[in-house]
Amino acid sequence: MSDLLRAPAEIKYAEELDWLESVDDNPKPFSWRLSPKMVRLFILGSERADGLDREISQKWFGDRSFVERSIVTLASDRGLLLIGDPGTGKSWLAELLSAAISRNSTLVVQGTAGTTEDHIKYSWNVSMVIAKGQSRESMIPSPIMTAMEGGAIGRFEELTRSTSDVQDALISILSEKYISVPELESDNIVFAKPGFSIIATANSRDRGVNDLSSALKRRFNFVRIPVVTNKKSEAEIVRFRTEELLRRHSIDLDVPPTLLDVLLQSFADLRASAASAGSDDEKLESALSTAEQIGVLEDAVLHSNFFGEHTLTARTLASSLIGSLTRREPEDLAILNKYLHGVVEPRSKEEGGSWPEFLEGGRDAIATLS
Repeated sequence: MSDLLRAPAEIKYAEELDWLESVDDNPKPFSWRLSPKMVRLFILGSERADGLDREISQKWFGDRSFVERSIVTLASDRGLLLIGDPGTGKSWLAELLSAAISRNSTLVVQGTAGTTEDHIKYSWNVSMVIAKGQSRESMIPSPIMTAMEGGAIGRFEELTRSTSDVQDALISILSEKYISVPELESDNIVFAKPGFSIIATANSRDRGVNDLSSALKRRFNFVRIPVVTNKKSEAEIVRFRTEELLRRHSIDLDVPPTLLDVLLQSFADLRASAASAGSDDEKLESALSTAEQIGVLEDAVLHSNFFGEHTLTARTLASSLIGSLTRREPEDLAILNKYLHGVVEPRSKEEGGSWPEFLEGGRDAIATLS
């Protein structure tokens, strides 16, 4: 763990997964390492009613039904498509599902404009082909093909970022469950073993970039992950991720609950402003997602630890928020300046607390960037 910058979920939570597997006496589909009930428990955490001898931590914060529908889909013959705004935890949920089911979440294809069909199927080791010709040994399987051969879960991140012809290469894989290798005369079909499935993610803001064909849509079950707007759930997510950061950096620094409230309220205010905006020019370019809240808080915590007085302040939090959310100049700066004067300034006079210092820090940050 200490030798890895970011350990995949199956390594990070290996002890929990081993323990759950040892006590799991429920039926398991195909080659799954855990039963559907235990997969859900691993992701959402244990409750007293589960009657376990140890507590299992909650790792994904969202509606239970999204997790259950995802698990049911993966136990069927259909692929799973997690779709939603940026920062809603789609990739994290896909990683947790893969870790719990296959104990391998690293069989990933990243969708980009440069993704080719080879990334989904296979390519060739050129030097081996020159030396010995084309054979199974000289073939380089894609992560998806490796998942098929092992009866595991393959992941496809940002599916709509890849071109239509690349997306269509998934159709035969999802329907026929095999990949043909026409370059070989024999042993030229790779069949999927039971347990194989694909979890894809798609950004709902990418609609129109490379829309999915009707044929591909029919082979996926869609699970839409909404933006978390419940303050309690959002606070749990931000606190969970921030505590992980503090442990990773061995930082002994508290995040005062009052400052967490200020952060949550600021994002809620900015989302409300974006929802009522008349045009895109009046909205921040940021998605204002929970992931971006975590980024703002992480930035403020690290700045306080390395360059501050090892105490998180409202001024540092405001500076981090302005710096993180300003992506267009002068549009975003104008929107944030309007927010400080129209919302934060009256609130600081009425409520006091951390808001006056937050206001000053925000003004200073905007003046520096202007």
